Amino acid sequence: MTSIVSWNVNGIRSVLGKGFLPWLKASGADVVCLQETKIQTSQLTGELISPPGLSYRSYWHCALRKGYSSVAAYCREEPLSVSPLGAPEFDGEGRVMVLEFPAFTVINAYFPNSQEGGARLSYKLSFCDAILKYASRLVKKGKNVVICGDYNIAHTAIDLARPKQNEESPGYLPEERAWMDKFTSSGFTDTFRMFTKGPGHYSWWSYRGNARANDVGWRLDYHCVNEGFSPRVKSSEILKDVGGSDHCPVRVRLDV
Repeated sequence: MTSIVSWNVNGIRSVLGKGFLPWLKASGADVVCLQETKIQTSQLTGELISPPGLSYRSYWHCALRKGYSSVAAYCREEPLSVSPLGAPEFDGEGRVMVLEFPAFTVINAYFPNSQEGGARLSYKLSFCDAILKYASRLVKKGKNVVICGDYNIAHTAIDLARPKQNEESPGYLPEERAWMDKFTSSGFTDTFRMFTKGPGHYSWWSYRGNARANDVGWRLDYHCVNEGFSPRVKSSEILKDVGGSDHCPVRVRLDV
């Protein structure tokens, strides 16, 4: 059984001071994908690169801009390859890390925020389409894929606590939801919904208005797989009790 955890940590240095390494050790995960690490390669410390006492290799893809975006991964098994998406407009923001393993390929992605008034909606949708195209190409080559990370999209009304009040909010814009419809109808499965059908399950809470304590949240973090790989998915869950960030981790277990 292989366990993959995805977590938007909202600053790796911040979460490091909130018990990240003990959590990593206790997670038991084979692959841990992080988003929004907000760190440059030159700022990495030894305990981040090689956590003491833990058998993980770490991989980092950092944005050109300091303190912004960026992704990373901790892996027990060394990947066959690690690469960015191969699109400069997205790689410059440190948004994607592709980790190839013998049985599957993990696409660790930090999808852009469309921002107020849809200021970056065009960029966001271009990124979404690039991810879909890349993942579809891998599937056509016979690969199994796991696309994990912070999608910055609540797909349907049950994926956020207050859908009516947020119909014009970034992350729930009609264009974003329509792309998720396209994505899931193009042969990719939202693994969480394989096991949990109802509302009230969130992975992100605003820091405002005591939202987390009141569980007024959004489900923005996903593990999606190609449909042919979905029979290997044995569980998919939200680890809502893990603190340290405005997001909580999500985990999928695969029979591989």
